[in-house]
Amino acid sequence: MLYNKKIVVVLPAYNAALTLEKTYHEIPFDIVDEVVLVDDASRDDTVDVAKQLGIRHIIRHDKNKGYGGNQKSCYNKALELGADIVIMVHPDYQYTPKLIPAMCSIIANDVYPVVLGSRILGKGALKGGMPVYKYLFNRFLTLSQNLLINQKLSEYHTGYRAFSKEVLLAIRYMDNSDDFIFDNEMLSQIFMKGFEIGEVTCPTKYFEDASSINLKRSAIYGMGVLRVSFQHLLHRLGLIKAKIY
Repeated sequence: MLYNKKIVVVLPAYNAALTLEKTYHEIPFDIVDEVVLVDDASRDDTVDVAKQLGIRHIIRHDKNKGYGGNQKSCYNKALELGADIVIMVHPDYQYTPKLIPAMCSIIANDVYPVVLGSRILGKGALKGGMPVYKYLFNRFLTLSQNLLINQKLSEYHTGYRAFSKEVLLAIRYMDNSDDFIFDNEMLSQIFMKGFEIGEVTCPTKYFEDASSINLKRSAIYGMGVLRVSFQHLLHRLGLIKAKIY
């Protein structure tokens, strides 16, 4: 706990057997109360590794539900466990859990109800090995989103996020996509509800065992990001009524 806030870390896992242990051992258990791992029908030994590490709350999807579907199970279980603060970190070891105390402190002290670990603040992305085309793609999409949503985040595409319980209960995340676009729909919902989002600079690591999407999936994702951003704008202007809000 931190300031009497129960902290639950959620790990949306898919083929994370080779990196899960490294991620898990960096979780600061002096403040983290529970860890939830949701395995999205991995083809490797992710669940066995999770059991060996002593993770108590393991959910295994019999069929792959997608990245968004995985997160839905993560957040539902965290809220069921009575979490006051929920931190989502990818178990592929791209992001270090060592930033969890800083991110939780921001929420626990009522500074921001949502905190993102940004790879773009500072020079962490390229230094950590992010491919140049992904970096440029990230910057283009983020600029477009900020203009359309009328915000000023450094990036919308990080897999390192912390939420207060109040935010998760206020937004309709179960109505979001089960695919990668879930992340952007969620941020759009958060802004639409009037919540503010803080960011902390986060180093990142790109290596062979870290999860990533290919160029084709990246292009599909980018089109989805722009669709969500235009949807946000039109809904805010009262020109349409989008279901996710």
